[in-house]
Order: sequence, then structure tokens, then C-alpha cells
Amino acid sequence: MSKDQTNAHPQDTQEHVNHNQDVQNLESNTAASSLSRRSFLGRVGASTAVVAAASVGLPSLLAENAEGQIADQVAARSDRSFQIRFNAAVRERNVQIPVQINNGDEARYANFIGNFSQGLPHNSIGEVDPTAYQALLTAVTSGKPSDFANIPLGGTVKLSGPQGGLAFDLEGTDSGQLSIPPSPALAGAERAGEMVEDYWMALARDIPFSQYGNESITAAAIADLDKLSRFRGPKVNGQVTAATLFRGSTPGDLIGPYLSQFFLLPVSLGTLGPIAQKYNTYAPNTDYLADFNSWLAVQNGQGPFPPNVISGTSYIKNGRDLGAWVHIDFVFQAYLFAAQWLLGNKAPLNPGNPYLAITNQSGVQTFGPQHILDLLGEVSNRALKAMWYQKWFVHRALRPIAYGGLVHNTITGAANYPVHRDVLNSQAVGQIFTKHGSYLLPAAYPEGGPQHPSYGEGHGVIAGACVTALKAFFDESFVIPNPMVASDDGQSLLPYTGSDAGQITVGGELNKLANNVALGRDMAGVHWRSDAEQALLLGEKLTISILWDQRHTYNEPFNGFTFTRFNGVPITV
Repeated sequence: MSKDQTNAHPQDTQEHVNHNQDVQNLESNTAASSLSRRSFLGRVGASTAVVAAASVGLPSLLAENAEGQIADQVAARSDRSFQIRFNAAVRERNVQIPVQINNGDEARYANFIGNFSQGLPHNSIGEVDPTAYQALLTAVTSGKPSDFANIPLGGTVKLSGPQGGLAFDLEGTDSGQLSIPPSPALAGAERAGEMVEDYWMALARDIPFSQYGNESITAAAIADLDKLSRFRGPKVNGQVTAATLFRGSTPGDLIGPYLSQFFLLPVSLGTLGPIAQKYNTYAPNTDYLADFNSWLAVQNGQGPFPPNVISGTSYIKNGRDLGAWVHIDFVFQAYLFAAQWLLGNKAPLNPGNPYLAITNQSGVQTFGPQHILDLLGEVSNRALKAMWYQKWFVHRALRPIAYGGLVHNTITGAANYPVHRDVLNSQAVGQIFTKHGSYLLPAAYPEGGPQHPSYGEGHGVIAGACVTALKAFFDESFVIPNPMVASDDGQSLLPYTGSDAGQITVGGELNKLANNVALGRDMAGVHWRSDAEQALLLGEKLTISILWDQRHTYNEPFNGFTFTRFNGVPITV
């Protein structure tokens, strides 16, 4: 095995400690209990066993032998089921408990300007009522439902499911044993660089992806991002280019058109289809919260907010369309559609699928279509629980729209906040003021962002979880034939004729799909790049732990799925 390849469960390496003597003792006790249980079942009267057999319509011969055969079979399967559950619980219990560390802003600023407070009461310049924020801290520290019920709101909009982060799952690694690193600090250059990118994303919402670098707004964005002290977006030879602008950094992200093929190619849902992926899009040049009064109303949660204006249907062609898609998509929509395309077009399965070597059977609920489709929903909800734990109970990071208020108040002299000079000196801030008359970040949605902290990203963790599941089930090296790109008006698909057309693979386009979704939320103004990047990695880790737990439940001969992680390193699970 290559030194770059991780084999099996990641927790079996540096993330897991070895089973200790206590675990071995527990296993010995379990085995003894199993023997005792089988002995008891063997002593059950014949009449009881025969009646049970007859009640389910078993053949008489089988019923006559029920005492000896059925009891043993049931007992053996029950014991095996228990042992699988027990071993999985032991493995997950032994995952090293991470030290959960936030960026320190909450302790650093007495007025909590570095943390999420949307929906709580705020003063006239948008600073949260400290008593209300302390009530939030009381709730997330105690975990008591009664304390959550006592968090005061500034308006009518409810907080989004904070207690969901405390829910347990019985498959995969528990939320409390997963972590993401601290988010960039409020006053740091990395946070400023992310904000500059968000400003440019807002200014470029109506620019077709195909025109990046060919017109003045994105050309200015490329030049401005290159001047930043710290910018974590992808570069070529150390430079931001039209081919890297607003893209992700995973394998395949810089190959082919900006938008993943799985957002463009037609899909079929049973007998419905093929369906063209043309979606309702929002009216161009229509942004929100660029005036201070509407911005403050959102900070206070003073809804209801008007709906976005629909301007017709289109293939996704620009940032505004992508922002509209990630506004009202259902939980695992992008990955369900990708799976349907892969299944419908008979894309090759992952070489580790055991049914590739079984000549007289096909996979259904294991290693087949039902398995992968069910798995998408399964990992999505578990990933959200893990992310909500990070959002509410560890980091509580502010959203870009709130940071825009700090920039606006600092430049206008209403307050003096510790925002980094890179954002204050950015060309993007000047262009925002010229267009909107304020220094606030223009939002794509009337309600701004959702009522939960920014770090990490809900859409991103689902993307990371689901794309990892899809890479485990399909051959990521398969080249997608006849790639397409949306026309600049979004009304048709055109053949993609770039020199890298032959390098557009399933794995690369799945990675790109994940980043399209995650960074599409940034284009709407509601997230940071770090939210997206770390969410993908957390979702990936969660799905790997679930795949590992499931591996021990199969009857088929199975040596594991090998696929490439977001960091480019292969893993076998």
C-alpha cells in the first residue's frame, strides 16, 4: 500500500486508541452471556418452538425440527447482531475526544461583536444586548431545554434548532467526538480576505461564469484578491486567475467549466424525465439589506421578510442563479440528482463493489441502487447534527452580513471596530458604496441569512457527506462524455470544447459539485470560504465513519471501497 494511502477506518489510525483490557474483558463477558443464552433457548419446550414455527407458516418438517434448528439460528443471529453493535460502540467510544477550541473572539470582546447574535435584541448600531447573549451562553453551557426557552428574541424570527446539535446518533462517530479548527478571528487578515471575496461575489452575482476575467468587475476582483495579505482561495503559480476565481481547492475543481456537470446534465426520476435542470431564478440587479434600517431589522429578527422576485427559469449561469438554487433546495437534492444521473447512465461502480465479481447476483439493498440512495439521506441528517454541535456549542461565529455592519460603522465613524485594514482598503468596499450608498454586504435574500451561527456551513457539511458516499459507490476515474456548459443567457446547453474536456471525471465533478453548493452560499452573502472548506472535511469524516460501521454488517465478500479524499489522498474503507 502506498504511504499516501490510508487503509480502513481513520479512527483505526491516529484518530483511535487501541482497545484496552477493559474492552477485552467486556467481550469475554459478552461471549459467556451468549453461550448462556443459547443454553437457555435449547431448554425451551418443544411445544413453544413448534407453535412459534406454525404461527409464521413454516413447513411441517421445519416445524418438527424447530427446537433444535430455529432456536439455534435465531440465537446465533441475535448474538452476531449484538456483537456487531457492541464492537461498533466500542470503536466509537475509543475515538479520541478532541479539544473543542473556538477562535477566542467571544472572550476577547465584551460586546460580542465577533459572534453570531442574529435574532437577539440589538442596540441602534447593531450590537447585541449582552444580557440576551449571556442567556444564549447559559443555554449552550447547560444544555437544558428550559434555558433554551429563556433566550430572548429581538423580533419574531426563531433560532434555528440549536438543541439538534445535542442529539445522539447510533451509527458513525458521535458529534461530540468530531471537531473543526477555530474559525478565522474577527480582526485577522484571513477573515478580512474572506470578506473581500464575499464583497466581490456580491458585485459579480449577475456576471456569467463563462465571462469571468473578460469584463471589468471580475477583472478588478482578480487584481484585488491578489493584493490581500492572506487569501486561501485557489491560485495558479501564486496568482488568482479567471480560472480560479470563486472556485474550490479540491481535485478537479479547476478543470472544465465553473459549474459541475451534475448541475447541468438532464436526469430521470423513475418515469419522470429526462428532466432539464432549468430552475427558477431571481431577478437580476436585485439585492437586499444594503441600507442600515433593513440590515438592523434582520439583526433583530424582525420579520416577516418579503420573498425574492422570480424572473423565470434558467440553467444555472451565474452567482445569483446559484444563490437562488442553494436558497430553497431540499436537503440532498444535488446529490440525489447526481446519483440518478450516474445510475441512469450506467456509470461504472467503484472497483471495490463485490457484485462486480459475483456473476449470478446483483446488489439491491446492499451495494445496489437502494443502498446508495438511502445512504444520501442517512448521512445528510447525521452530518447536520454534527455541524449544529459545532455551530452552537463550540464556535458561534458571526455571519458576513453582520461583519458588513462592522465595516460600515467603522468607515462612517459610528464606531471603531478592529476590522483588518485589508478589507477597509479593498477596491470592493468602494464599489459597494458607489452602487448601494453604504458599506454593508448586499444580501441575495431579503431575510439575510438563516438563524444559526455561520461556522461551519450546513450546506457544506451535507455536500461533504453525500459526495463522499457517492465517491465510495462509483468509479471516480470515469470520464464524463460530452460535457456541457450553460449559455450566457441560461436558456440552452452548449458543448464544452475546452482543452481539458477529456479530463472531466466523476470524482472531479463530484468535488466541484460540493464546492459549487458550498461556495454558492458565499455568493449569496451568508457564509465565509472557511465555513465551506471545513464543512466539507467534517462531512467527509462523518460519512467515512458510517461506511466503516456498515462494513461489518455485510454478508458479501468485501475488501473495502477505495476513493480519493478532498485533500487528494486515497483512503480504503
